[in-house]
Amino acid sequence: MSSGNSGKRALVTGGAGFIGSHLVDRLVEEGFSVAIVDNLATGRQQNVNTNAQLYVTDIAGPSLAEVFAQVRPHVVFHLAAQASVTRSMEQPMEDAVTNVVGAVNLLDQCRQHGIDRFVYSSTGGALYGEPETLPCAEDHPIKPLSVYGASKHAVEGYLRVFSQQAGFPFTILRYGNVYGPRQDPHGEAGVIAIFTRRMLDGKEVVIYGDGEQERDFVYVGDVVDANMRALEQDTGRSDIYNIGTGQGTSINAVFAHLTEATGYARAPVYAPARPGEVHRIYLDATKAHDGLGWTPTVGLPEGIERTVKEIGPTQASGC
Repeated sequence: MSSGNSGKRALVTGGAGFIGSHLVDRLVEEGFSVAIVDNLATGRQQNVNTNAQLYVTDIAGPSLAEVFAQVRPHVVFHLAAQASVTRSMEQPMEDAVTNVVGAVNLLDQCRQHGIDRFVYSSTGGALYGEPETLPCAEDHPIKPLSVYGASKHAVEGYLRVFSQQAGFPFTILRYGNVYGPRQDPHGEAGVIAIFTRRMLDGKEVVIYGDGEQERDFVYVGDVVDANMRALEQDTGRSDIYNIGTGQGTSINAVFAHLTEATGYARAPVYAPARPGEVHRIYLDATKAHDGLGWTPTVGLPEGIERTVKEIGPTQASGC
């Protein structure tokens, strides 16, 4: 496959971050010339593949035009985002500037320069609200409970308009709760990484709510595979796909898995549920299986083992 991609240029926003850096690694491996746009607010220099070109800039700023003029990408993967539900509720303007204004600026550059395909990392976990049916399919009503979910959905609408206007096809991938190596264990999103770090450090672990809330945990390597398969869609075809396992796992069950993997011996501390968070959500990914040939391959126990091993007891807290 890599020989067929020689000379193809990919631009990845958020490519120094958790999911984005894994995607960059795969694109490099497959023979793409890769440019990364990341302001390093949450991304890390150490995640950046040495064979990719990093542009430290904000997607909402005017300097993005200079990047496009230099890179002239064939495909754009948009992963840069303010990704915390809690922060979106506390700082809605910040969320909108990053997730909406930044995306519109990016889409405008795609319109001006012409691209072959736009792949957008959206959300399934925060888009549908409290589900009327489970697992949620792509045609489920859109009823986000958080500003984050609303902003991600707004960009889906902008993407359709720019696609129609400029003629480039798109793929929207609505993720479940993505987890795995390189996820920030000190951030506000990513319960598996956060719990793992605190368990390995022997610190208190806080569960918000009763812990019976369910999420669809999907491993980062499987998410990267979905992004790559999006490039193989029929030329000109645009579509939306849920990317999840179709199974819900409670936060209490995640805690139990992690205690076994880390040897943690303390009980969790329960705190009030946080506003904007869905109680129970998991995704029907049948359409991704049929349309992309995608299916998740890494189960939760194996994914947790990989994550715990990567975070590791020797990693210094706070780095």
